[in-house]
Amino acid sequence: MRKLILYTAISLDGFIAGPHGEIDWLYSDDDYGYFDFYAGIDTLLMGRTTYDFVAQMSPYPHMDRMNYVFTRTLTSAPTAYLRFVAGDPVEFTKKLLTEPGKPVWLVGGGQINAILFEAGLVDEIVLSIHPVVLGKGIHLFTGPVSQTGFRTLSAIPFPSGLVQWHGERIV
Repeated sequence: MRKLILYTAISLDGFIAGPHGEIDWLYSDDDYGYFDFYAGIDTLLMGRTTYDFVAQMSPYPHMDRMNYVFTRTLTSAPTAYLRFVAGDPVEFTKKLLTEPGKPVWLVGGGQINAILFEAGLVDEIVLSIHPVVLGKGIHLFTGPVSQTGFRTLSAIPFPSGLVQWHGERIV
């Protein structure tokens, strides 16, 4: 089975973005392990709002990996690297994780994070914790999730003040 890894940045008060999706508070002075992480995955899962944000980047940054976007309305034809998924995200992800390949990156956002986490599909979490309080915004989990234990695999402090925490679900 492939692993599903939620890899994201977060504020001290648990937000992955500001109230209007702002990410201007994210540190960009280092890669903070991103390139090593990216080299170890071959598939990305994300919600439609997250995709709409990422798709504004030119060129699209993930054309070298398979991207699945969960959406209620299909608006584009599939490409070599992009598929829109209108069906049940849990059933789709369960099937995807049984296919051969590298670990899968759960990019977000908060709604799909909560759905797949609550279904017990998130195996690991990597949080780049930025030492900033936003006060309001989009939570890591936008929806109900159950209490779940994690074992810390690593916690790396960086000179900037950012701490990257990596944990695996305790089964």
